[in-house]
Amino acid sequence: MIKRLLDVLASFFGLLILAPFFALIAIWIKLDSAGPVFFRQNRVGRFGVPFKIHKFRTMRVDAEKSGRLTVGADSRITRSGHFLRKTKIDELPQLIDVLLGRMSLVGPRPEVQEYIDCYPIDVRKKVLSVRPGITDKASIEMVDENEILAKYNDSRQAYIDIILPIKQTYYLEYVDSQSLYLDLKLIFLTLKKIITR
Repeated sequence: MIKRLLDVLASFFGLLILAPFFALIAIWIKLDSAGPVFFRQNRVGRFGVPFKIHKFRTMRVDAEKSGRLTVGADSRITRSGHFLRKTKIDELPQLIDVLLGRMSLVGPRPEVQEYIDCYPIDVRKKVLSVRPGITDKASIEMVDENEILAKYNDSRQAYIDIILPIKQTYYLEYVDSQSLYLDLKLIFLTLKKIITR
């Protein structure tokens, strides 16, 4: 109950305060490349219920035809997209999803169905028992995930075999030890990571 209250208050006032900033980002994205301001993609939410996530668009509109994963210096990323991704500003529109109750400020990152299907059944059930979040320990520790994947010829398989198991460990750890203190700590560490980058 307290977690949801924090989510609602933080997302509402966050969106209110950031509205002018969002408008400037939207103009930049539109001037930089053709296409919508937001990138909407189906993700798997709590209890396996799908929802369309909100992110600022950082790639060409046809980018997913070449694969879902972003690897290294991906040529599909727009000029504005490089900055938005580096600073994690592209994730801020997920405050909309938090306000709507589809996500939380902190929780396991929401995956597409393709990768959720790769989870062991017991892990999947546990991870999907909580709302997915904008940030978590995996987001902090694996902030340069696309650079890691760039080292492998088959990035999709590397994601499944190497990245996903690590993320799942962090996700399970969070579900088992979630608390208001932990959420506040992870929010602070996320901001610190972004600033130091």
